[in-house]
Amino acid sequence: MPSEKVLEQKKQIVAELSESLKNSCIGVIVNYKGITVAEDTALRAECRKNDVEYAVVKNTLLRFAFNNVGLNELDDQLNGTTSLAIAADPVAPARVIADFAKKLNGKFEIKGGFMEGKVVDMATINALASIPALPVLQAQVLGTMLAPISGLACVLKQIAEKNGAPAEEAPAAE
Repeated sequence: MPSEKVLEQKKQIVAELSESLKNSCIGVIVNYKGITVAEDTALRAECRKNDVEYAVVKNTLLRFAFNNVGLNELDDQLNGTTSLAIAADPVAPARVIADFAKKLNGKFEIKGGFMEGKVVDMATINALASIPALPVLQAQVLGTMLAPISGLACVLKQIAEKNGAPAEEAPAAE
């Protein structure tokens, strides 16, 4: 039987974990068995870079936290080695974890996940993982917005050159 002090520590961990789950937009559960320390370090660095909280969590503690926030359906996924990636960004954890799983090809696998308090299937996680990062999306939108303006500028320049007008007049020397 664990001591009262240990029980209080575990209750505190479950309470903090429950709060983190409530405040997260998305979470991905992972089986990390077989990855090396170097691979784990690289994953954690990538998670930090993308504002993703990543931690190895005991299955029992995570089960209690899931039950506290109504994610009981994920209980079946909590066996073996388990880690959890959560974030406020609805895409980052899925993208980072899926990219890493592809790199390690079998040593690192996604068990399941949740989004906005509801359990999601693997197809949803994979769909989220395929969405580019926010800076890439912003660049794509900006490029789409600038394309017509750039095209118009090129056409006007060609028309001006065709009509014999210089594209730009040089200042007269005195």
